[in-house]
Amino acid sequence: MPEANGPVLVVDDEADIRRLLTMNLKREGFRVLAAENGQEALRLAQADPPILVVLDLMLPDIQGTEVCRRLRAMPETAEIPILMLTARDEEIDRVVGFEVGADDYVTKPFSVRELMLRVRAILRRAPAKPIEPDDGQMLTIGPLRLDVAAHRVWVEQEELPLTATEFKLLYTLVHRAGRVQSRGQLLQDVWEMPPDLNTRTVDTHVKRLREKLGVAAGLVETVRGVGYRVSR
Repeated sequence: MPEANGPVLVVDDEADIRRLLTMNLKREGFRVLAAENGQEALRLAQADPPILVVLDLMLPDIQGTEVCRRLRAMPETAEIPILMLTARDEEIDRVVGFEVGADDYVTKPFSVRELMLRVRAILRRAPAKPIEPDDGQMLTIGPLRLDVAAHRVWVEQEELPLTATEFKLLYTLVHRAGRVQSRGQLLQDVWEMPPDLNTRTVDTHVKRLREKLGVAAGLVETVRGVGYRVSR
């Protein structure tokens, strides 16, 4: 896991955007590393694991989605939050971004103030921060086991490599087992987004979470027209 004082890694081939984000992140108190292409980003991430990656989708050498996949595949960067920043605003692009492991998705042109708020929101979800005051507990349902304080999850004897957002989504559903959680409620509680936001964020993350849960995937039930529920 990255250290709490690690840098924010900004990856964008546009020098103006790198300078803009670097200046504003430093103003917010963050240490910043900047890369203009995917290979440089991967090298920097391995050498000095960041607490967050702001990743452009369109890079000159490697697609941002591939950089995201590689970061998720490396043990030292597997759980680092990733915010994708791109000029592409098609729904399929957002869905693909979430499927490869992005935690959030912001389109250009963007509001710097909104982006800084999203950065803060993502970092509040990171494992370094306890989720709730009573999080020193082990939650178990069927073959699924969560060590809440350590942000670790097992299905039977196998530990799962969940991102910070995936863990918080699963924790929220398991902690409220037996109760239906609407998409709006999950958007508000897990992503800290407005509950009426029209987005496929929740559905995409639930799909990815089920794939990782394997034999425990059936615990996460779809309640048609409402949202999701973990059965007891």
